[in-house]
Amino acid sequence: MRIITCNLNGIRAAAKKGFFSWVISQNPDFICVQETKAQMNTLDLKELYLAGYYHYFSDAVKKGYSGVGIYSKSKPDKIITKMELDWADDEGRYIEIIVDDLHIISTYFPSGSSGDLRQDLKYEFMSHFEKFQLADIISKKKSAVICGDINIVHTEKDIKNWRSNQKNSGCLPQEREWLEHCFSNLGFLDAFRQKNNNHDEYSWWSNRGRAWENNVGWRIDYQILSPNFELVTDKVKIYKEQRFSDHAPCIFDYI
Repeated sequence: MRIITCNLNGIRAAAKKGFFSWVISQNPDFICVQETKAQMNTLDLKELYLAGYYHYFSDAVKKGYSGVGIYSKSKPDKIITKMELDWADDEGRYIEIIVDDLHIISTYFPSGSSGDLRQDLKYEFMSHFEKFQLADIISKKKSAVICGDINIVHTEKDIKNWRSNQKNSGCLPQEREWLEHCFSNLGFLDAFRQKNNNHDEYSWWSNRGRAWENNVGWRIDYQILSPNFELVTDKVKIYKEQRFSDHAPCIFDYI
């Protein structure tokens, strides 16, 4: 089973850069996208609705902002487009599909980089996500893959400039401690680190300076496996041969 996740930084922009022709060539079973920045039901671009895939989206109320989606080869038994956190649901930050007993989630955690208000909302999102989404996965022993832009680095390996970013959103101690808690205490697994422990493997680069060219990046895009995930991580790759967004697609194979 192959799952690809990518923050597109605008689905129409990514399409123009060749994302959809590339992703079809990868033959994934599921494609999770974030930051679509569109009201998807108003778009008639055929390439956005991939032949051979069912597609589902949760859009932001605000036009040109946020939004998540999932493409699936298999028709889901159920689609969930709300996480029951009103402001986050209005921003289109969560979608889940259920195929047989497998739960695929595409989520886009808020950034707190614009100031204290958004950082506080980010903490609220994290708390709610743990209390409801993660707790439900654990209590019902679901087999789940949480895909998305989590907007948090986990360890020093996941960011180029570790020391200078300690006071910046995405690398704050409280954020990293929460992610460590999810892995160490709750039993969730960082699928990437099951197969790759290298430094300098990043999934997002700032548009400032020459961050992309110099690989001054952050690994903030994840596939997180539930404690009861029934498959084994086989291969992982952050794809950088082409650039479709300020984030790179993350390709994961499970057996």
